[in-house]
Amino acid sequence: MLILIIIVFGMAIGWVAQAIVGTGDRKPNAQSLIAGLAGSFVGGMIASLIAGDGIDLKPSGIIGSLVGAIIVVLIWNRVAASQN
Repeated sequence: MLILIIIVFGMAIGWVAQAIVGTGDRKPNAQSLIAGLAGSFVGGMIASLIAGDGIDLKPSGIIGSLVGAIIVVLIWNRVAASQN
């Protein structure tokens, strides 16, 4: 059950990151899932540990997850644009 919650949270964060960056996707897709999970793991973990919250669900981790997902989406878009 925890895995499902993490996947849904990651997809939601990735979708919000895509909306902020402006990729034009209105619904969650594979990119939002991957960006959300990677951003949540890296950004959320780093932000939580810097803030001293540990790995508990705190606002610092959520903000870090969003920032991490935005960075992943930006990198993803840059790589995709360079391949076209």
